[in-house]
Amino acid sequence: MPVYLLNKDDPSFPQASLAEDSGLLAVGGDLSEARLLMAYCNGIFPWFQEDDVFFWYSPDPRFVLFPKELLVHKSMRSIFNQGKFRVTLDTCFEAVMRHCGSTTRQPHDGTWITEEFIAGYHRLHLRGLAHSVEVWEGEALVGGLYGISIGKIFFGESMFSLVPNASKTGFITLVRALEKEGFWMVDCQVETNHLRTLGARGINRAYFLEFLEENAYQKTLAGKWQLTDGALIVCETP
Repeated sequence: MPVYLLNKDDPSFPQASLAEDSGLLAVGGDLSEARLLMAYCNGIFPWFQEDDVFFWYSPDPRFVLFPKELLVHKSMRSIFNQGKFRVTLDTCFEAVMRHCGSTTRQPHDGTWITEEFIAGYHRLHLRGLAHSVEVWEGEALVGGLYGISIGKIFFGESMFSLVPNASKTGFITLVRALEKEGFWMVDCQVETNHLRTLGARGINRAYFLEFLEENAYQKTLAGKWQLTDGALIVCETP
């Protein structure tokens, strides 16, 4: 399969099904709001940047979690019962991204979340479309994750954990809240053992794209999110 070169003046993408075996579909373009939203609505996401060039992927299979399939093992139930962590939403989006940027993501070594990534996703955060989950131990931020919410799908991007079980706590809390809100799916993009232990699994890309077609007709819960008794509410609209 060819790898497509994107036009900076046109936010459109080739069809996700044209991606090569590695999932790589296209290079170039930018991280404008229009392009990022176009990408996610069509099953595509930016994975890394090299010499000011962005690389766009649509892997097959796609790793996803259906909220009803969330697995909470006995050790994690104990963590929740102890009240070891406090979880918030959308209180320090940029800080969460920067912590995520200090980790690595295979197959690319080093910091893949560049300043351009932070700026692009922060613009979506200000529009109430990108969200962060923060996990606190006392007053210290010890874990979290961020992603984009469109319709009934949450597109997870990255997570970090400075102490054991912090990111799992944030992820489980988010998925439970999304299920209460009627979300269909959490897009985890590519397989990791960490997410598999939480119930995520691979589905073929064609099936994933069918969900996206239906998702185009769903209302997006845009605004600043907040947790209240484990439920997700919008406390500020953009």
